[in-house]
Amino acid sequence: MDTSLADVFWPALALVLVFEGLMPFLAPGAWRRMFSEMLKLNDGQVRFFGLVCLLAGALLWWVA
Repeated sequence: MDTSLADVFWPALALVLVFEGLMPFLAPGAWRRMFSEMLKLNDGQVRFFGLVCLLAGALLWWVA
């Protein structure tokens, strides 16, 4: 099975955009409140959350 990067990248990007768009579309008020709370976090907290997301994504990619 020969799969090119484009065969995986564009569908993955499309799926990310779908997931990112769900919250503002379905509950814009809750999304706005969540975003304003995120702005109150300090840089270390944001970096930690980013690291957790990166590790979770890498783990899922490795398992799949």
